[in-house]
Amino acid sequence: MGTVEIETQSLIINSHIITYGNAADEALTALIAEEIESMWNEPKGTVQFDGSTFQVLFKITSLYSPELSDIDIYQNLDPRNNYFRIEEFSHGNISFVDGLGCNSGYFKLENLYKGSTTAAHEYGHTLGLDHPDDTDLRGKGVPGIMFPRGTLVDSQYQYEPDKPAGTKGGTMHPMYRKVKQEDIEQLKLQKLDFENGKAIIGAFTNYWHPDHAAINDGGEL
Repeated sequence: MGTVEIETQSLIINSHIITYGNAADEALTALIAEEIESMWNEPKGTVQFDGSTFQVLFKITSLYSPELSDIDIYQNLDPRNNYFRIEEFSHGNISFVDGLGCNSGYFKLENLYKGSTTAAHEYGHTLGLDHPDDTDLRGKGVPGIMFPRGTLVDSQYQYEPDKPAGTKGGTMHPMYRKVKQEDIEQLKLQKLDFENGKAIIGAFTNYWHPDHAAINDGGEL
């Protein structure tokens, strides 16, 4: 989720990443924000808006907030704020967000190594993007950022290039995903409801996630 602002010939998407949880820290939070900003700016995306070509720029800030409470999130009214709990354990062994076009989610620490593309992928969901319907990319080159784990790709983009497609090791390694111009176009920024040069992309879910490990152990939350 974020705000979209018109500045001369640019559309600026502003999002603020706020993390909490036992595995979150200041350095990891900054890494997440840097990955999102660099990957989404990499294609130097453009859109046609009001008869002109606009550059799409992403400005991502971040804050590690270890004392963040459920009330802090529930009462949030700032559309730039996105809240992610980070833990070593996650039910389903995955990172996820709370729907398409949202501002909250839960990240598994193991998914957040440098270059993983997980944060950039989940950020795409917060802006409203879904996984593509066709997940067989063989013969189509570099996978886009919104392709999920398990996607079939050319061998050089697999976890293990020598493995047959679809077998263990024979699917897309997330580190090869890239944000492309078509991902920028899929945001449909030109269709947002702008007022005084500003619009909102995504929606408030404002959901505070408990620690899955505490639930798993039957502990008190």
